[in-house]
Amino acid sequence: MRTTEIVRRQAAERRRDTLDRLVTERDVWVSTAHPYHGPHQVPLWFMWDGRAVWVCTSAASATARNVRAEPRVRLALPDTCDVVLLQGEAECFPDQEVPGDAADAFTAKFGWDPRTEEGSFLYVRVAPKTVRAWRGEPELRGRVIMRNGTWLE
Repeated sequence: MRTTEIVRRQAAERRRDTLDRLVTERDVWVSTAHPYHGPHQVPLWFMWDGRAVWVCTSAASATARNVRAEPRVRLALPDTCDVVLLQGEAECFPDQEVPGDAADAFTAKFGWDPRTEEGSFLYVRVAPKTVRAWRGEPELRGRVIMRNGTWLE
């Protein structure tokens, strides 16, 4: 029988691992809430531009409706053994007003350009204010690796 022991990472290593995952992962859970309709959570493709997460959704979706009414969001990468949670405020860009470099990078990553689709899409940019990252109980202490938009050392 083989056991795996979790070795506690320091903040700099957690930051490096988190940034690597933000570049390489493709899905993120997006949690929003509407003041009258309550919470909503959905997985979406995402792109990390080095400072913020970009997602795209139908302009008529519950996610789009929610971030327009309440811009505070939480994002989670989908691995429950290597947790990464981001919290920030959403900035919304209709598909015809999104910065070209962000839309082009999104298209390059996924091979899909929402700007060319029928119907309206909304690009959502979330610059994290808080990031938490941990692998198991040994890393719960010190799991906050970004506070107030600044990476901790």
